[in-house]
Amino acid sequence: MSIKSVLIIRCGALGDLVASTSVIDAIKLQFGSQTIIDFVSTPGAGSLLKDDPRVNHVFPLKHKKIPIIFSSQKKSIIHYSKKENYDLLINFERGKQFKSLVQKVKAKKKVGHFFTTPKTKKDGMHTVEVKKLMFEEVVDKEVFEKSFPRLIGTPKEDIFNKYNLSKRYIIISPSNSHQKRNLMNYRAWENKSWVELIHKLSKEIEVVIVGNKGEDTFFDELKPYPSNVVDLVGKTPLPDLIGVINNAIGLVATDTGTAHIASAVSTEVFALIGPTPANETGPYKTPTNKVHIISLNLECSPCYKTQVMKDCRDNVCMKGISTQMVYNEISNAKLLIN
Repeated sequence: MSIKSVLIIRCGALGDLVASTSVIDAIKLQFGSQTIIDFVSTPGAGSLLKDDPRVNHVFPLKHKKIPIIFSSQKKSIIHYSKKENYDLLINFERGKQFKSLVQKVKAKKKVGHFFTTPKTKKDGMHTVEVKKLMFEEVVDKEVFEKSFPRLIGTPKEDIFNKYNLSKRYIIISPSNSHQKRNLMNYRAWENKSWVELIHKLSKEIEVVIVGNKGEDTFFDELKPYPSNVVDLVGKTPLPDLIGVINNAIGLVATDTGTAHIASAVSTEVFALIGPTPANETGPYKTPTNKVHIISLNLECSPCYKTQVMKDCRDNVCMKGISTQMVYNEISNAKLLIN
């Protein structure tokens, strides 16, 4: 079957989209570099692909649960598919709110949720590998095995010129997607530990701090920063953030989107992980990247979305990670040596 145009549907959070980007190179390798690839994604996460030359167009889908009859965005996707008549639809979304959409989209072949009988998920299988099963049937084994998440952001020269960065810098990404919730943030590392690490690293290398707009209250708790720190919180559109991370010598974060971006651009990542299963949802290890999981490996971990987590009131799996543990891991990786 000749495949010249493909529509991919992935409407999760930033990390979910990163995990699914292995499909892009798989398609290009299997069907040729000229294959047109369009995406349906949430407006926020979808901007990850804004400057990616491999992707033709990203359709925004903000309100996923709204029925087609009331959704101008869903109607637009369906209308365009009838005009384009895609050769292939790959659907990563299992929610019932997507069923009517994928059924109405015009495509000669459809795979993924609702169309593909999924293989049994193996225990401990990483979410990237689970998502790859959705397109396994349309690519050769060799292509399938060497397709990994990969992102393309703003070019290096533009990044250094725009943000006046040093040639060697390390990124600290202290916040995560649960920062704004009123409930306990089980993925969080203590603020005082972030402050200690920022001060300790800034004595040896330029430290760049990244975060989202609207997180001022959180980041104010980490200030004042030392002189050798560049504050880029809320200042980098996602394509720029990819570029900033891509050109760093390393990134330190909890289990959050920036850690997944780092692994997808082969920047060495140091992930502080407690309640979540690192082997399933942590930054994905590939032959071209380095991922350091920093964890206490307590008997009660991982406990994410279990009663154990709900009953936890001290978050010991994250609090117990010391600044020195993180610093030693970075130092042992030889990143602080010019």
